[in-house]
Amino acid sequence: MDKSTWPPEVRAYFESGARKVVTVTANEDYTLTITFDNGEVRTYDMADNLRGPAFAPLRDMAVFQRVFVDDYGAIAWDIDPSVDSDIVWPNRVDLCPDSCYIYSIPIGGKAH
Repeated sequence: MDKSTWPPEVRAYFESGARKVVTVTANEDYTLTITFDNGEVRTYDMADNLRGPAFAPLRDMAVFQRVFVDDYGAIAWDIDPSVDSDIVWPNRVDLCPDSCYIYSIPIGGKAH
C-alpha cells in the first residue's frame, strides 16, 4: 500500500501509532466523548454517520446512549440489548477506533 497517497492526518496518525479506546460516552447532541489510551479526550460527531441506513437505529436516543467499547476495541451499539450480538451478527453496529481518532476533535482543540 502506497502511504504517500494517504491524507496527511491519516498518515500522521498511523506513523505515531494507533490508539485504543479506553472509554466512550454518548452525549445528547449525538456526539461521543472518547478517551484514548494516550490520555486524550476527544469529541466525535456522529451527524454524518446517522444520515445513512447502517446507523439509522442510533437516531433513537435511547439506543444511542447504550454505546460501549466491545471486546475488539471498537465503539459499538447493540440495537436490541436482549439479543446476543455475538450470535446474531446484524444486531450490532460499530465504529473503527482509528477513524474516530482521526476525525474527532480534541476537547479544547482542533481536529487534525
